Amino acid sequence: MTKTVKISIRNLYKIFGDDPQTALKAVQAGKSKGELLEETGHVLGLRDINVDIHDGEITVIMGLSGSGKSTLIRHLNRLIDPTAGEVVVNGEDIMSYDEEQLRGLRRKTMSMVFQKFALLPHRTVLENAGMALATQGLKQANFEAEATKWLDRVGLAGYGAQYPHQLSGGQQQRVGLARALTSNSDIMLMDEAFSALDPLIRTDMQSLLLELQAELKKTIVFITHDLDEALKLADHLVILKAGAIVQQGEPQHILLNPADPYIEQFVADINRARVLRVRSVMTKGAPEGDVAGDIAANDNLESVIALARGKMDNRFRVMDGDTPVGSLNMTELMLALVPREETVAQ
Repeated sequence: MTKTVKISIRNLYKIFGDDPQTALKAVQAGKSKGELLEETGHVLGLRDINVDIHDGEITVIMGLSGSGKSTLIRHLNRLIDPTAGEVVVNGEDIMSYDEEQLRGLRRKTMSMVFQKFALLPHRTVLENAGMALATQGLKQANFEAEATKWLDRVGLAGYGAQYPHQLSGGQQQRVGLARALTSNSDIMLMDEAFSALDPLIRTDMQSLLLELQAELKKTIVFITHDLDEALKLADHLVILKAGAIVQQGEPQHILLNPADPYIEQFVADINRARVLRVRSVMTKGAPEGDVAGDIAANDNLESVIALARGKMDNRFRVMDGDTPVGSLNMTELMLALVPREETVAQ
């Protein structure tokens, strides 16, 4: 089935400095980020970014500090304008938008969840949750029911009359998520949205996001520097280094087939049993003969190891709902847990 492209990023460059167009020519001729800075004083933010973000999926953009991930997400609602390239949203190049069209894009088409919560301290939780609708001219009486619905949905029932300072960090981020949902926008931009939270709260928020996404099918662009978080959330993963894409694709494929030494280093220490899914390592086709039991295609390998109880000769039938789609034996599973030889040799 063909996926609908919600956002298309094409040949996107961003260079910070006094003369970005001249610096752009040097970058397009092959000058590196370090060379550009040393020779011209310009900073290369993004180099030739090409990504299709599909409707109803979570696209995760990840990289280390300075990789360009936050710069990239701010191009999607034109908080930053590119030096070159285009961003097409719902079939329209937003580079051509005037101020009124941009306001509509930011208020109705896209919502944003920030790392630092960005709540207004003098407004109640309910007022903060309804802020997107308030900026569209709605009175509280007109958005209260919608805001209350989403506060309840993110686990903040009864907190509407409180103020942000009365909430924990995790609760404040839930308000930020409720605010984005109350806007009823098709697209949610989440810039390091959970990175300021304690680990257990962060895990809870990731699970909440996946639960909501299964129900709502939003188009989500999620920025993170954490590979575990990226692998947990992403339908499509984009990995940046020094402003350029090193590899992108389905997370399971990237984990099993790193295309660059940089990616190999990233995935070397991942708990592969917890992250890899049966569907990624199974032998396709309904199995013949005896099997030890049925497992789901989307189960992780950790659950299969527990099911096998140490029996290395076990073979399981893989099910997609009620349909057998493959088989997995323990030898195949154990081989999948070993990183590629190139990684081990480093």
